[in-house]
This record gives sequence, C-alpha cells and structure tokens, in this order.
Amino acid sequence: NAGGSYTKTTGFVADMILQTSRASVIVHRPYDRIRGGSKYLETSDKSAEASGGTMEFDNNTGYTGVTSLNTVDWIWKRARGYFDVVAYRGTGSNTTISHNLGVAPEMMWVKNRDTTNDDWAVYVRGITHLSVYGSDPDSYGSNPARLELNEVEKANFSQSGIWNHTHPTSTVFSVGDSGNTNGSGENLIAYLFATVAGVSKVGSFTQSGATNVDCGFTGNTPSFILLKRVDANSGNWLVFDSERGIVAGNDPYMKLDTTDAEVTNADIVDPYSGGFATTSSLTDGKYIFYAIAATS
Repeated sequence: NAGGSYTKTTGFVADMILQTSRASVIVHRPYDRIRGGSKYLETSDKSAEASGGTMEFDNNTGYTGVTSLNTVDWIWKRARGYFDVVAYRGTGSNTTISHNLGVAPEMMWVKNRDTTNDDWAVYVRGITHLSVYGSDPDSYGSNPARLELNEVEKANFSQSGIWNHTHPTSTVFSVGDSGNTNGSGENLIAYLFATVAGVSKVGSFTQSGATNVDCGFTGNTPSFILLKRVDANSGNWLVFDSERGIVAGNDPYMKLDTTDAEVTNADIVDPYSGGFATTSSLTDGKYIFYAIAATS
C-alpha cells in the first residue's frame, strides 16, 4: 500500500493483519478480527492495546485500510493446523488456555492487552538449552523457551511463570503466573502458528557462513520469512517477503522489535529451492525461523 484509503481483496477471510510502515513514522501493528480493526498493539514495545487503528474487517474476502503511510501488510487466515487467534482473560495462577489450531502450536505470540508493563512473550517449539547453548548445566531439560517479540534478548529457559514449563498440545497451551501470559483479570491475545507440509514451516538452524535452510517447499520458495537469533542478546526479529523482494541480491527487511526504517542495502537471504539460503552477512549463531511458501 502506498498510502490513503485502500481495499484489499484477499479471496479469504483476513483474521490477522500485521501492518508495518516502511518509512516515516515506523509502526508494526497486529490487527485481528476478534478484537476488531480499530484496536491494535505494537510489536516493538510493551504498549497496551490502543484504539483508532487503520483496519476494517468489513467483508469475508478482504479488508479496508486507511493510512497515509507507505505500508506492507502480512495477512493470516485462521485454519486448523496452520494459524489460530485466541483472546482470553488471565487468572494469575497456573492454568491452560483452549485453542482451535487442531495441532500443537510450534510458535506463539502472546501479549497482555491491558498493561504497558509486560513484554510480548514468544514460544517456539524444538529448541532447548542444550541445542541453543551446547550445554545444560542447570538441567533445564526440555523446558520451553521464552523469547520477547519486542526485544533482542536470547532464549530464556528458566522462567516457569511464562509457559509453566509445559509445551502446548493440540487442544491447549499452558501459562504460569506471569503477567506477560496470564495477568490476573487482564485481557490477553495469542497468535498461534504451525507447520503445514509444503505451505508453512517453523524451525531452527545453525548459521555458519552461507547456509541453506530446507523448508520442505518442494519446487517452491518462501513468500515470507521471519528470522531471530536465539543464542545472544543481539538478535532482531527480521522479516522478509517476496513482494518487496527475496532475490540473489539486496533484500528489504523490517525489524519487528524496533522502530527502525526498512533496511534496503543488505543481502541477508537468497532464493533456494524448497526453502531459503542465508548469506555470510547474517551473523553466525543459532536461529529460529518461520516461513510461508509462495503460491503460484
């Protein structure tokens, strides 16, 4: 979108839209149909939910936006096995939250909507203290990691208050007593993502120079890539997409955890059949990723 009022026809129900500006005033705002288009959050900070947003979920085949900014919109539909949105009220003590994903979520973003005190909490399946850091001196075992969407901080495996040291199942996810995921009497929102063979992939890899990352997208390449380093306090949440360009050259990208303008002068990822390739410009380390395949 280049600014002004616009109507996007997606051909499917738009249940969550992550809108980010590319220049000028930098915002990264998730909107969703459950909360309504005027309510938004910011992925780059702890802000509570605000009203007066630019999205209208006014039809079942798209949406209407109103903004003077040059933006890019990434859009998800709720579908079993792929993506779900859950709104819930916190209890302040260990509990489980029901969802309709139909499979165990492999990545979750959770935000307390009522407070400016709590970071976004992010869960990613399949990483352990041993796999990330090469050791497990405190016997964290298979504890789920806690990451923060609005921060560059590395994976933390010790905070039981976030996920209650329990991995999600196909019907529920667990939360402890932390305000980030379970503030007593407070309203929260959760976005749940999963791998669908040939369509989407949540995973991890070790960057060591240029690295090929296989997403299982047979004969296809990603239309969307989210990357985060998890073994050091220096990992921005980087987003690339094929609309702006995933090419063998410079690829524009955003940092969801900052208000920095779009970066256009770096070559971080390249096309690779079935997935994507990273270049040596990406710092070596342990990474998690979420990718969605391009459609023909």
